[in-house]
Amino acid sequence: MNHMFTAMKKGRLVAGLVAVGAVVALAGCASSDPLGTTSTSGSSEAAAGGPIVIGSQAYYSNEIIAEIYAQALEANGIEVTRQFNIGQRDAYLPALESGEVQLFPEYTGNLLQYYDPETTAKTSDDVYAALADALPEGLEVLDQSPATDQDSYNVTKEFSEANGVTSLDDLAAVTTPITLGGNSELQTRPYGPEGLLSTYGVTVGFTAIEDSGGPLTIQALKDNTVQMVNIYSADPNIKTSGLVTLEDPKGLFLASNVVPLINTDAATPEVTEVINKVSAALTAADLVDLNSQSVNDQESAEDIASGWLEKVALF
Repeated sequence: MNHMFTAMKKGRLVAGLVAVGAVVALAGCASSDPLGTTSTSGSSEAAAGGPIVIGSQAYYSNEIIAEIYAQALEANGIEVTRQFNIGQRDAYLPALESGEVQLFPEYTGNLLQYYDPETTAKTSDDVYAALADALPEGLEVLDQSPATDQDSYNVTKEFSEANGVTSLDDLAAVTTPITLGGNSELQTRPYGPEGLLSTYGVTVGFTAIEDSGGPLTIQALKDNTVQMVNIYSADPNIKTSGLVTLEDPKGLFLASNVVPLINTDAATPEVTEVINKVSAALTAADLVDLNSQSVNDQESAEDIASGWLEKVALF
């Protein structure tokens, strides 16, 4: 197994350089659209039997999963082009619909709320079923994974103990002002300030911190600039920083399992079989460990992905 992945890494070196060059060229086309304006190139490649184009968000954990998909497909003789660090859904979902990007790691709950903000689905199975129905024509989801990486609200241990807060339900009894910190889009998400008010009767202020729960977010929380922050549940910083994740008894956050989102034209039996095997093997504990290797050990997505694939020995 080690020999296979060593050879695979060497084989990807030239392809990786080409992919990097392509991404740089595309980024130069328009800073607001990292995919440029060639919206039909991916679909024409697919029609010609070209490589499957895999994308990722500009989020280290999502890139690791995308790299796992890529290496797994390559290990099974399927050619891949990487187009990572695209950005938010407004940028990459149109590219998936057009076929410019064909496969993308997603998260069931947040993706469902993107397409259906008024959804009442909450549990993992219900969210997955609702998502399959909500997707536009030309997109589909493969099997969801047991791994989850969903939004969660976190406070310091000191705040938790001082205010008797271990649940979002407890926030209503806090008498001091609470400011919520997170990426700017959180302010208008269904689980943002309005969701906290309508679901738990809690009024919060909001401060935008644009690092997806990273070091700036953690520092703002420790400095008491904000009292509560949004961090993805698989982020190892929750544990290493000694934070308290507040329970969500009323289901403000939807279940959000890792799920492959694919353009229907690219969902061949060969691709589907490989990616479904990956999804079945990836656990919630695995994802926290993979993220820790990135955040704490500063390992590359490529090395993290190959190490996990060697460990699980799927292929």
